Amino acid sequence: MKVILLEDVKALGKKGEVVNVSDGYARNCILPKKLGVEANGQNLNDLKLQKANDAKIAQEQLEEAQALAKELETKMVVVSMKAGEGGRAFGSISSKEISQALKEQFDLSIDKKKIQLPEALKNFGTYEVSVKLHPKVVGKFRVNVKEA
Repeated sequence: MKVILLEDVKALGKKGEVVNVSDGYARNCILPKKLGVEANGQNLNDLKLQKANDAKIAQEQLEEAQALAKELETKMVVVSMKAGEGGRAFGSISSKEISQALKEQFDLSIDKKKIQLPEALKNFGTYEVSVKLHPKVVGKFRVNVKEA
């Protein structure tokens, strides 16, 4: 019997796949647990429409991420930190502080986990920081660390 999986099933397949299973396994396990539905004409058509919709949404998300990456290239975030003796930086700037500065200065909310720092920002100056906006899109912007 052919079955369309509604969820990932270990050792059988992933969500949205059409798999061939024995009639007993389908009747006793897959269908009652709502792990899948029978692959008839209507269900196959629904699956095709769902995949087309998912592809459209994924394309829109990719385009939004590319637009945001382009916008970020022109931005310079200014972050200040305390200076210790002799004008040396006291502490370091974290991705959380950079995320908060982006929100305050440009009203852009970017998750701190997506900000990829090359190394800890422990000195004053300008740094280039990358942000993973989408699995296929990495944006870059500049962070200016100045003395408070």
